[in-house]
Amino acid sequence: MDRARRIDPERSAAPEHPIPGESSRIVVTRRTSYAKGHHIAPHWHARAQLIYAVEGTMTVRSQRQAWIVPPSRALWMPPRIVHEIRMHSVVEMHSLYLTPPAAAAMPAESVVLEVTPLMRELVVRAVSLPAQHADSRDEGPLMRLLLVELTRLHHCPLHLPLPASGDLVQLCERILADLSARRPCAQDADEMNLSTRTLYRRFLAETGVTFARWKQQARVLESIRRLAGGASVTEVALDLGYESTSAFSTMFRRSVGVAPREFGVGLGRGRG
Repeated sequence: MDRARRIDPERSAAPEHPIPGESSRIVVTRRTSYAKGHHIAPHWHARAQLIYAVEGTMTVRSQRQAWIVPPSRALWMPPRIVHEIRMHSVVEMHSLYLTPPAAAAMPAESVVLEVTPLMRELVVRAVSLPAQHADSRDEGPLMRLLLVELTRLHHCPLHLPLPASGDLVQLCERILADLSARRPCAQDADEMNLSTRTLYRRFLAETGVTFARWKQQARVLESIRRLAGGASVTEVALDLGYESTSAFSTMFRRSVGVAPREFGVGLGRGRG
């Protein structure tokens, strides 16, 4: 979805963010703290980036995708993809910037990754190294182990595809602004002067998922954001318009693979 050729026009209007201390090193690291609500405007990097918060939750968005990144997950961002980041809480971000050879075994598209305890400790150690560390010395084995572990991380379905057409984008933004609303699809189609069938067809063609599945995935991502912020399963279920906690839990387990309470425990382990 997010290949560089698709965002060339967008990249021409967004600034490149230089990689701090960039050199011939295979992996450049950066540690930054952000306040709740902080927004990093659209930008891009020449290197691939691993975006990871040891504490806090972020939403990362590109032209055609959005991702929720809680503390137990990280986002792999290929080079030259325009993206913006919004912090939903105080965030302690650790970023790794990789050269093309180091990133060769990683996906060509952006993906959320499940961070193992080993990967977390490797990242924390890597960002604590002196800015001018040498890959060929004691730090070399650490970076090599980090790169191997990075390729072994499991992918997580924590993304939301976005359409290209302006009217469908507006529809998605309205839905995201109030995910508790349960409007009939026919009402959305009528307001856009479309038949329900045309709306379904266009949405599937532009996002790769059905309209109903997209709305469910949007609620999954919002529920993860709220669970990461400390909300209870019951609160999240009611806020997102589910009739019962059990109905919400069934949907969440089907989408994520674990119950929301189990996922919440994992988020707690991710915090530093």
